[in-house]
Amino acid sequence: MVVGGSHPELGEKAAELWKNGYAPYIFIGGGVSIKSGSFPGPRSKADVYNKSYETEYDFFSDVHLINGVPQSAILGENRSSYTRENALFAKEVAEENHICLKKVLLICKAFHARRCLMFYQAAFPEVEFLLTPVSGYNISKDNWYLTEYGVKRVLGELKRCGDQINYDDINNYINA
Repeated sequence: MVVGGSHPELGEKAAELWKNGYAPYIFIGGGVSIKSGSFPGPRSKADVYNKSYETEYDFFSDVHLINGVPQSAILGENRSSYTRENALFAKEVAEENHICLKKVLLICKAFHARRCLMFYQAAFPEVEFLLTPVSGYNISKDNWYLTEYGVKRVLGELKRCGDQINYDDINNYINA
């Protein structure tokens, strides 16, 4: 599962893992940014991924296709605007396609991993998630604390973890 965003490295990682046989499908979560109401375009490699993309799903689909993943292996949704919706809508896609998930590689930006895991575990309490973090904005688990920008980004994620989770998410996870 690729959590929405605009960093092609996430999709490239998913394509690599798919080509190496780690998953039969790639799930994409992503509509448009809740902040801007649109897809901002690729944050890197705009020379490679240079089409006009309406949604994160459109963008990541193109990344996957360019990297050798056939359309038949790409599933996802283009309605979500934030991480909680990414997870909830991914569950809908899995159910609509009668896919019983047991173990999932969750591909996201490294600094976003805690929030992603929190929401995906709440949406899929019966699934074992294996985090597959990718560096975004040059922030990794090894360097986030070295710059003011890295610290602000990570602390912002912690704040969003508290702001966005609700009792239904927690009860869903506990009662699974």
